[in-house]
Amino acid sequence: MKPKDFVLLSLLSLGALLVHGYHPWAEDAEIYLPGVEKVLHPGLFPFNAQFFESHAHLTLFPNFIAASVRLSHLPLEVVLFFWQIISIFLFLLACWHLVGKCFPDQRACWAGVALVAALLTLPVSGTGLYILDQYVNPRNLVACAGIFAIAKVVDRKYFQAGLILACAAVIHPLMPVFTFSYCVVLLCIRKFDRRFAALACLLPFSIALGPASQAYHQVALSHPNHYLLQWQWYEWLGVAAPLALLWWFSGLARSRRWHNLELLCRALIVYELVYLPVGVVLSIPALETLARFQPNRSLYLLYVLFVLFAGGLLGEYVLKNRVWRWAALFVPLCAGMFVAQRDLFPASAHIEWPGASPKNQWVQAFEWIRVNTPGDAVFALDPFHMHIAGEDENGFRAIAQRSMLADAVKDSGAVTMFPPIAEEWLEQVQAQSGWKTFQAHDFRRLQAEYGVNWVVLQRPGVAGLECPYLNPAVLVCRVE
Repeated sequence: MKPKDFVLLSLLSLGALLVHGYHPWAEDAEIYLPGVEKVLHPGLFPFNAQFFESHAHLTLFPNFIAASVRLSHLPLEVVLFFWQIISIFLFLLACWHLVGKCFPDQRACWAGVALVAALLTLPVSGTGLYILDQYVNPRNLVACAGIFAIAKVVDRKYFQAGLILACAAVIHPLMPVFTFSYCVVLLCIRKFDRRFAALACLLPFSIALGPASQAYHQVALSHPNHYLLQWQWYEWLGVAAPLALLWWFSGLARSRRWHNLELLCRALIVYELVYLPVGVVLSIPALETLARFQPNRSLYLLYVLFVLFAGGLLGEYVLKNRVWRWAALFVPLCAGMFVAQRDLFPASAHIEWPGASPKNQWVQAFEWIRVNTPGDAVFALDPFHMHIAGEDENGFRAIAQRSMLADAVKDSGAVTMFPPIAEEWLEQVQAQSGWKTFQAHDFRRLQAEYGVNWVVLQRPGVAGLECPYLNPAVLVCRVE
């Protein structure tokens, strides 16, 4: 890589951070970061750790981040911010490496990478995923590995591609499987025939599982995005439109003799046209435990490559060397993505810098809890607290580093992947049913059943509880 290319990629990475923001404790961070914190401080989370350890035991992500903290002697929030920037840079570097094998013109290559950078937080239809999240997680760390592996397959360096995917699998066991099957499709189309390529996509679903329990069925109903038959029309449009455009892209590539681009587009079409029927079949209630492998996540790779190739073609045919055309595309696009992120996290700073005082009042309360309550305290919150306006989907465990009763948002996601904990989850969530009307005696019932000795409540709170902390949004109260 030339120094100029390194500088441009670095600037794109910083620009992407400024456009899409950074929220280290939000959304799925509630699943992944408590595992890191427990590795660093084993005494944390003496109650209900199974709801995040089920993920943590299958990946080296907690150990990797914890090792980074120990080796650097830096606070966790600084290490997380560092890895977020590195994740963005490596992902864009991988995209630049792959798109360079598809287009001979450097302007087309940079247009492809720039479009990916501008659309990092584009939702992938029907999956609940972004191209790259606004916080560090295993998907972010391995996103670059999948793109690098595809580039190695294009170069016929199959051993290197396999090694890259094997390393990625120890960080995120599921996502590299989709990339692996796509790489096999590439190989089969190149060596044999697209009909044989279709068989490669079935690799993740060679396991037979037993029927779902009633508790698991209950949690499955709260995750309709796992079940293609429950998708909305616009989610299906988000699949059909990229496939149609990829077919068009492959024709353009054939006419220009861009063989790598044609191969990659054709393989994407075969790859997705096999995963979609698999996803439909797994939407049948009798097979719903298999849906936890989420074949719809195959769309993640399709979206990344589609955006990359679309940007390259825009650079080749539209943008060219006209600065005003680049500005006309990317200025409003980045502004729109920025506004969308501000609307998604309205009560938080756009970039939550390490060490900065939190703007979000729920986070302020969670930080007070981390400093001022016993490490073995057990908390209860509204089981849907992450969906409350102003909470901005910030994770209680990740910030407060305290145990809590199972919630109905992120803990339910863990249950969809690990059915044996479904009964326990359902029991705890049902025990919190009617939270909005709870009185002091209801919290004492939770104390008797589960050892809950603290609660976090929205203002104005509940009579009969001692609340040593309050702010305009929430109270932190002791259950005597």
